[in-house]
Amino acid sequence: MADPFRLRALLGDDAGLCRRAITGEHGVSLPPFIDHHVHLHLIDESGLAAHGIAGVVDLGGDPLTLARRARRGIPLVTYAGAFLTAAGGYPVGRSWAPDGIVREISSASQHAGAAGGAATAVDEQASFGASVVKVVLNSVAGPVLDAETLAVIAATARSRGLPVVAHTEGEGMPQLALDAGAAALAHTPFTELVGRKLVAHAVAAGQVWISTLAIHRDDPEAAENARLNLAGFAAAGGRVLYGTDLGNGELPVGVNADEIEALGRAGVTGAALIAAMSDPWPLDAPPPGVSTFVPGTPPETLDDIARWLAGATVVPTEELIHDEH
Repeated sequence: MADPFRLRALLGDDAGLCRRAITGEHGVSLPPFIDHHVHLHLIDESGLAAHGIAGVVDLGGDPLTLARRARRGIPLVTYAGAFLTAAGGYPVGRSWAPDGIVREISSASQHAGAAGGAATAVDEQASFGASVVKVVLNSVAGPVLDAETLAVIAATARSRGLPVVAHTEGEGMPQLALDAGAAALAHTPFTELVGRKLVAHAVAAGQVWISTLAIHRDDPEAAENARLNLAGFAAAGGRVLYGTDLGNGELPVGVNADEIEALGRAGVTGAALIAAMSDPWPLDAPPPGVSTFVPGTPPETLDDIARWLAGATVVPTEELIHDEH
């Protein structure tokens, strides 16, 4: 019989031995998992729940299409709506980014309704039910929003109760996002080593970083930069969120073992890993009425966890009968 004390030592106090009432399968229950960085228009989402993902945060899609989704059901979807970027900035013109998912901001106007204005772009996403606002700061691929425009975006989003999440790519871009008050980074910084000072400021500001480490599988330098940056951020007490950038290349629709292993190499393991995977951000509460269930024998070591978690599924919480021992 599996040892519940060993299980909690490996995965934290939220892990519990249980069985499914309907199938009789024995396994482990965990809080519902969330992928904090996906693009639903690029994937077939039908397999998400069956493969362990109860909620997703769409960080770049057509706001009208997203607004038309049912508000209930699993996976629970929160979203940013369109990418907000500088005129001619990334991802304008990319084959995977149709016009409907990008808003080019040409003015720092704070007046609602001003064409191309920063406030107008934020107001539009809010009107379509966005839970976050996504800005793009990619100096490698084109022009980026200036500090004045970012300040208007941040102030308008704040007035709407929406956090700003920034895609940062290129030297100095994480600092620009931090200075602008971005509440989250859509990717762990990967084009440079950000240094202890920026990490300390990010942690003090309560900024959260979405991992997306495994997308750098073909770029060793970016992978190592991201690993070191996230390791420093996590060690300093930073709030790490599990996210895969699902839709970016050939990634599994569901729990991604490669992402979990990469998080482990950055020091995010055990209870910290489960916290990163089940954090309800940007919401205050997790998807209701469901749990993560991993059938079979629990892992024996930290090295076993990633592939074991890849067998997770989402089930109604009421279906799980917990071991009393």
